[in-house]
Amino acid sequence: MSHAVPLEPAPRRIRQGSDMAALRALHRFGRLSRADLARVLGLNRSSSGHIVTALIAEGLVREVDDKTDGPSRGGRIRAGRPGILLELRPDAVVFAGVEIGVEHISFVAIDLSATVIARRLQPFAASDAGLDAAFEAAARLATEVLPAEGWTRCEGFGIAIPAQMERGGRVRVAPLLGWRDVHPAAMMRAHLPAEVPLVAENDANAFAIGDAYGRDAARPGVTLALVLESGVGGGILVDGALFRGGHGLAGEIGHLLLPQPDGALLRLEELVGLEGVLSAYRASLPDGEATLEAFLGEVKDRAPGAVAIAEGWARSLAFGLAQACRLVDPDQIVLGGSLAALYPLVGARVAAHWARIQDAGFPLPGIVVNADPSFGAAFGAACILHQRFLAADAEPANA
Repeated sequence: MSHAVPLEPAPRRIRQGSDMAALRALHRFGRLSRADLARVLGLNRSSSGHIVTALIAEGLVREVDDKTDGPSRGGRIRAGRPGILLELRPDAVVFAGVEIGVEHISFVAIDLSATVIARRLQPFAASDAGLDAAFEAAARLATEVLPAEGWTRCEGFGIAIPAQMERGGRVRVAPLLGWRDVHPAAMMRAHLPAEVPLVAENDANAFAIGDAYGRDAARPGVTLALVLESGVGGGILVDGALFRGGHGLAGEIGHLLLPQPDGALLRLEELVGLEGVLSAYRASLPDGEATLEAFLGEVKDRAPGAVAIAEGWARSLAFGLAQACRLVDPDQIVLGGSLAALYPLVGARVAAHWARIQDAGFPLPGIVVNADPSFGAAFGAACILHQRFLAADAEPANA
């Protein structure tokens, strides 16, 4: 049974730090009793009660009957007669994220519990279409997927782009898209409701944030998150916090230069990115038709041509990761992007090549594939706004 008032759009007001602390606690632990919430906040029952009353009135929190024995998400054991618990009202607000990639646009919407409520991916050649058309297409996809009433509750829209990006959200250069000196949030502003906060982020940084945000607890230590698409982007998390570097370019391992037998130097993304893999696969086919799905299928079937390409990919990826890890020293590596689907098929080969060149003093970090790699950057872009919504000292949006 729910004791919630009828849902109204959550008003945009300046909330107190204690309000946000209560929302963060309910997001982290799930359902809590009033007494448990007061203990988490370090407040007496009276002070905590005033916060709860305000959040219920605002439509962000609701009371529910506890009819379940056993642990909550926070680990507390409940048994016996059901009581009244507090929980976030998931449909109170919405956060949206879009990734404008080289060959696709993906959109994700999440609720107040950071659960995905809508998503869609569509092919789109952004570099061919041009700057204005790319943002128009991204906004159109967002408005098609998220119902009109959802925009009345939208508390933020994030934009993820494969680009070198300043802290304030300005794109210095996006080589794969052919963009320079672009303000993504300002470009998107013309297509969305004026009151919706907007931020822009590098796609790999957004992916890294989303990977950490999609779990109950951040991975401890240092995580190197890679987006394997047409290019290769990297984001670095230290105990769950994003490390940007001095100029916002930390983690860009796709720009590592690898020497070739003929003496040429190629960027890592030219060797392990989607464009390079499909070009090699296309050249091996009689009709020249190549898709990622077909390539992965032939690798699974052990077709010699596809296996040879996959072996070269594994060798180059191992070399690039080994060089990056000598500097970053990550505890774990998380792979995302459409080409991350190749790693489970050749992970043993990556490990073998890496072990062959690894110095004895450097341990091999664990490598995992994100649970939803194709939507990771868009999900992370939405999570950035969710994170800021709950933050006591939220940074202003880009536009």
